[in-house]
Amino acid sequence: MPRYFLIIVIMGLTCIAIIVKAGIIMFGERQYWKEVSERFVKDSVIVKPNRGNILSADGQLMASSLPEYKIYMDFMVAKKKGETEEEKEKRLKLQAQKDSVLTANLDSICRGLHRIFPDKSVREFKEHIKKGRKKKSRSYLLYPKRISYIQYKEVKRLPVFNLNKYKGGFHEQPFNQRKKPFGSLAKHTLGDMYPAKDSAKNGMELAFDSILRGTVGITHRQKVMNKYLNIVDIPPVDGCDIVSTIDVDMQDIAEKALIDELKEINATVGVAVLMEVATGDVKAIVNMTKCADGEYREVHSNAISDMMEPGSVFKTASIMVALEDGVIDLDDGVDTGNGIYKMHGRFMKDHNWARGGYHYLTVPQILMVSSNIGVSRIIDDHYHDNPQKFVDGIYRTGLPTKLNLQIGGEGTPFIRKPNGKGWSRTALAWMSIGYETLIPPINTLTFYNAIANNGVMVKPRFVKEAVKDGEVVKEYPVEVIKEQICSETTLKKIQYILEKVVSEGLGKRAGSKQFHVSGKTGTAQVASGGRYQTGAKYLVSFCGYFPSEAPKYSCIVAIQKSGLPASGGLMAGSVFSKIAERVYAKNLAARLENAIDSTSVVIPDAKNGDLAATGYVLKGLNIPTRWEDNHAGKRSIIWGHAQSNANEICLIPKSNDTELVPSVIGMGAKDAIYLLEQRGLKVILSGVGKVRSQSITQGSRIHKGQTIKLQLKH
Repeated sequence: MPRYFLIIVIMGLTCIAIIVKAGIIMFGERQYWKEVSERFVKDSVIVKPNRGNILSADGQLMASSLPEYKIYMDFMVAKKKGETEEEKEKRLKLQAQKDSVLTANLDSICRGLHRIFPDKSVREFKEHIKKGRKKKSRSYLLYPKRISYIQYKEVKRLPVFNLNKYKGGFHEQPFNQRKKPFGSLAKHTLGDMYPAKDSAKNGMELAFDSILRGTVGITHRQKVMNKYLNIVDIPPVDGCDIVSTIDVDMQDIAEKALIDELKEINATVGVAVLMEVATGDVKAIVNMTKCADGEYREVHSNAISDMMEPGSVFKTASIMVALEDGVIDLDDGVDTGNGIYKMHGRFMKDHNWARGGYHYLTVPQILMVSSNIGVSRIIDDHYHDNPQKFVDGIYRTGLPTKLNLQIGGEGTPFIRKPNGKGWSRTALAWMSIGYETLIPPINTLTFYNAIANNGVMVKPRFVKEAVKDGEVVKEYPVEVIKEQICSETTLKKIQYILEKVVSEGLGKRAGSKQFHVSGKTGTAQVASGGRYQTGAKYLVSFCGYFPSEAPKYSCIVAIQKSGLPASGGLMAGSVFSKIAERVYAKNLAARLENAIDSTSVVIPDAKNGDLAATGYVLKGLNIPTRWEDNHAGKRSIIWGHAQSNANEICLIPKSNDTELVPSVIGMGAKDAIYLLEQRGLKVILSGVGKVRSQSITQGSRIHKGQTIKLQLKH
């Protein structure tokens, strides 16, 4: 038994030693053995291609792969397997030289690292490097974070680090990091990458991954003339760039307008989508969620995935079905009474029931004031005995159509059917005003976009084409989902009503003094646990298009908030108005000749300062110029002031007494600083624009090094 016990102990210790050695090889000597393996012949080595970029509609870079690095230090000279005594002596000699070079330059290296990475002190870097040297690490991490290419190039200039990795020991591990030059703009729509796996997570990055990724190449290592070379068998093919429909300026406009409103009303979630009417191109898409720290960020693709009851924006589809079926016309109306109506044992209320209701309303007025009673009575009176006919009509409009978008995460619209589970006597009435249905915001916008597009429903488009080296390799054309959502007669009536909603109804806040807007407000209480409770959450929205006469853009704004007040017209409508006006102004291009009389000569204002430079610019612009001194234009620098009148600009040089403080009133900051510092004065600036005042008066004797303060103002 003692002998067996001894054998077991020896075997146990051997196993522990093997595990420890394996751990050392796997972690402590990982880089060393990796480098050793690279010295030998390798077949079928994969070479990764460069991932393609995502571009905006006007060609601006929205997502691109940039290199990042982790930097390491090898403090040891590689030991050869089965080395001779002579080779060992040579290695130890090289090791001593390597140590002495590092020691001699350690202070310089640490100062350089601190300059590049100021979050760590010189002392911390020195202690860190000494620790790695003491451990005789083959792959010692010098800095814990990934560094940029620019930082890496700066580090490579430092002493010792500028040597090759076998002499100096400095080496790096490259990574491809996806960067977005415009920060959070359309962040979730563009998509993200898993940095460690170099794989797409969501958005366009995932949907177009196969196009962006490219094709890997194959190489092998071969010894040629005592050197190992990488021989390319199959070269890698870089990924294509994709051109999105996103307009950076419009995206910025939509994001700022939405966030401002979300902060003001303390909302939890907000979305805004701007679409080009004719093509369905999504020019801007914003998905904002309030995070734990109170800031709004893009967390989910709410605009395409949120399944919520749309509320009153659905009423347009209900009235469209009734008009198309011929059961009502614009002259018809409904008596909504005092704003409270009992519908099959359940009370329905208009928003102004506490103020006595609207009483009799025509069909246009019903949508203008968004009367729940008016819409539900029309639909219930004409479809209660055949609710399937109404549901079929809703499907005929294309509103519940699954869009099969180019990017993932899309929700599927849900419209309750009469033969389905949970259908009740009140289901039709409440469905007609946007309850008991689930429609993602992007589907609602697509429906309203079709109204603006003369009845043609087009599929929302996020990517227009894939390009490679400036050549289009694949196009994604405009797709028509439905040739006509309703008859032309019905469409004209709906367009008329939607314009009235904004010009005379509850959607006035969504309008503009510069152009006409059409659309519909929406306010819906969000069910919690299948019930509608007091103080619950609300979804306020506005969906429409502009300008009404020749629609170019459609837009939806949907905001989720807790408690009252909650108003689609006031809250979502004001965001819509800001987006519409700023986008409309962006596309204005006024011609100068339309702003002036044909006989006028436009003479610009010119600053005082270097008149020689001013004269050169004015001559290039063919602006009439007159020099007070006929010989002034022959000098290289001429100080003075410019005087504009109706027909020309007069350039008046001043005396150049370098012993006296000159007047720099009316000059720009550049000329003023140059002139004063040339005479030995120190200049302190305040404000922007032209110099309006100077602390030392003109003509004062100059004292070298004296400080003069200049106040600038537009």
